[in-house]
Order: sequence, then C-alpha cells, then structure tokens
Amino acid sequence: MTLDVVILAAGQGTRMRSTRPKVLHELAGKALIDHVIATASSLEDARLHVVIGHGGDQVREALADAEVNFVVQAEQKGTGHAVAQALEGLGDGQVLVLYADVPLIRRETLTALLERVDERCMGLLTVDLDDPAGYGRIKRDADGEAVAIVEHKDATAAERTIRECNTGIMAMTALQLRRWLPRLSADNVQGEYYLTDVIAMAAVEGTAIATTQPGSPGEVEGVNDRVQLARLERVFQAGEAERLMREGVALADPLRLDVRGELDCGRDVVIDVGCVFEGRVELADDVRVGPYCVIRDSLIGPGSVIEAHSVLEGASVEGDSRIGPFARLRPGTRLARGARIGNFVETKNADLGEGAKINHLSYVGDARLGRGVNIGAGTITCNYDGANKHLTEIGDSAFIGSNTALVAPVTVGEGATVGAGSTISRNVEAGALAVARGRQISKPDWVRPQKASKRDH
Repeated sequence: MTLDVVILAAGQGTRMRSTRPKVLHELAGKALIDHVIATASSLEDARLHVVIGHGGDQVREALADAEVNFVVQAEQKGTGHAVAQALEGLGDGQVLVLYADVPLIRRETLTALLERVDERCMGLLTVDLDDPAGYGRIKRDADGEAVAIVEHKDATAAERTIRECNTGIMAMTALQLRRWLPRLSADNVQGEYYLTDVIAMAAVEGTAIATTQPGSPGEVEGVNDRVQLARLERVFQAGEAERLMREGVALADPLRLDVRGELDCGRDVVIDVGCVFEGRVELADDVRVGPYCVIRDSLIGPGSVIEAHSVLEGASVEGDSRIGPFARLRPGTRLARGARIGNFVETKNADLGEGAKINHLSYVGDARLGRGVNIGAGTITCNYDGANKHLTEIGDSAFIGSNTALVAPVTVGEGATVGAGSTISRNVEAGALAVARGRQISKPDWVRPQKASKRDH
C-alpha cells in the first residue's frame, strides 16, 4: 500500500514565549520538525504532507529543501480539522499522523504500528505514564479492546485514574479517514475537532483498534515549553552516550556530552567531559579528546590527541597529531601525519606537512607548509590585503623565527631560516637566512623621564 504521512505543524506554541514557531526550535542541533521529517522519510515509499499555520512562512523557508507537500490550516480548530486540510492530497493507501513537536519517535515504532493497519483495523500508539495529567486516556471495554479516547479536560475523575494514554500518533487507511473525518464534532470543552474521536467511530462500526507502544516514553513526549525541550535534549543525548559506549567509546561522564549531528568513532576513543560534536564528525581509532572541546564537520585520524578547550571546524587530521590546548582550527585546515598545533594557535585554509609544528600564539591562514616546518611563537601570515586573500608557501624543513610577519603572497624556500622579529614581504631562497627588522640602537647614558612631583605644581 502507498503511505501518506501527515505531520501537524500549525500550532502557535505560545508557551515557548518566542517569535519563532515552536517546531523550528532546535533539539540536538536540528529543528524539532527536521527530526520528524527525517524519521518519516525513512519509511518505505512515504509521501510527506506538512500542515502549517502559525509562522507558516518561516516553516516553509526552513524546509525549502525538503520533499514535502505543504497544507495550510488557516484557523486553529483542532487536530481533526488540521488533518482534514490534507485530505484532498492523500492517496488510497495508508495514512500516518505525526506531530512536528514530538521529535524522538523512532522508525521501528512507526513500522510496528503500520504493520497492523488494513481495511479491518486501524493503529493507535499508546503509552503508560506514571503521571498522565494532561493526556487523553484510552478507554477499553470488558474484553480489553480500545473503544475511545477521552481528553483530559473532558475526563471524569474515574477516567483520569487511567494510566494508558494517547500519544496522538495513529495510522489508518485513507478510505477510513475519509469516512470518519466529516463526522467529527466540535461539541466539547475546547470547541475543537478532535482527531481522537475517530477511535470511537471505528469501535462503533466494528473496525478493530490495534494498539502498540514505543520503546520508551521519551519517544512520544512532546515539546510545549523550554523546560520540556531541555528535558528531551537530555533524553536524546543519553541515548547517544549509550550508543557510543556500547560501540566501545570511553566517556568520562555520559551526562556531559552533546552530539548535534553524526558522530562516528573507531576503537578505543576517549572523550572527556563537556565536549560538543556538530555536523558530521569522525574520530578514528585511539583518538583522545580533552575536556570542553567543540568539533564540527571534521575528520580526526588515528592516534591524534585534541587537548582541552580546542575548537575545530572543517578540519582534516591524518593522524598522530597533537592539537591544543586552546587551539582553533578553522575550515580548510589539513594536517598531515604527526603535525602539531599548540596552544592559542589559529589556522584557516592551511595545509601542514608531515611533522610540521606551530606550537603557540600564532595565526596561519591561506598557507602551505611542507614537511618538518617549524613556526615560532607570535608568527602571522598576513594573507588579506583588504580585498583579496593571498597564499604563503613554506618549503620543507624551513624555520620561521618568533614574532615574524609573512606578507603574502610570499614563498619561503626549503630549509630556509627567517630570523625572529622579521617582516618578510619578498621570497626567501632555499637554504637562505632572511632577517628583516629595524636596526637596534643603544644609548647608555639615556635618562628615563620621571613623573613630576606634587610640589612642582
């Protein structure tokens, strides 16, 4: 059967107290709705329909590259009314209803639900909660069959003691949905068309209601305010920490880890506390990451060590390198095997050859460094002339003395030496010594100026 997934994203989310639509607030580095779309897209032959309303233009813009069909709910009249707006664009197969503010639902859970759906049976995802306040309750008959959902606001005192709750996630055939939606009524406390009322309709006409449950309550928890968002962030990160540890990664503290993208690790990787991984990051065998590092869209080769408080973005490290502490590797930084970046060093679009070293307090940008190059403290490549970037090339085994300015475009030849404190604006030949600094003057009898005393005023 074909599958249409209707994702409800029209709510205002007033409890977030934000000008941004709730579904665009981020969890683990991605908008809530992006999590839902990623999971829904992983279902076989799924066509996605996103129902938008409040902040609809912002949602459209955020999802400009997503393969979804947008449907507008101009008035907020409840979940049943929202799904009805998508009815015209649905096929004749299965329909799955998801919520853009329930980001952690898993593909396996949805697949199990869809497997129960045919013309004789609809599927309903329920969850048992210790504190079910605010959730619709599942009513069952004497045979234990689900026959209705009672919203919390409409429930009696006895019904509120029921712990089995509605998650809002359900699946049915398009034929069933077209049969039930026109019969919904807004005769309730909220004056809205509840999608949950189709459960009672199904029971009355003899359609079976098959219920399944998620692996954990966190899968179906929604986000209504920033407190819930923060709680789900930790649920997600706890899952990532467990995954990594089961794959052999040593985490100093699983509670102090944030993965905001994809993190793949080899064997015997060690990650200290407070580290953040964003985008696509790969840590090869025996990599050690010190505390409070941020690594984004980078590949770190085997045996490398990243010391505390270092920031890497768009970097590629072959292996056996040492970086930091307090280093910043900006996009385009590439380190060959054994290269060294020390404390308070910043690089950008820089290739470091095998064994090259920039040990401390330097900026190297738009540069190509050969094998065994040694860059002294306080060195900078002056790569920007106010309009264009220029390249600095340094040959194998060259030595650049401390506090040197290399004014690009410039080349320092293989084995050359640049004296400390030099400003190099012309090419240096291979094996040569270049010194470019002002002449030192000494005045032995010079008297330092003194502050005038108060009596002189």
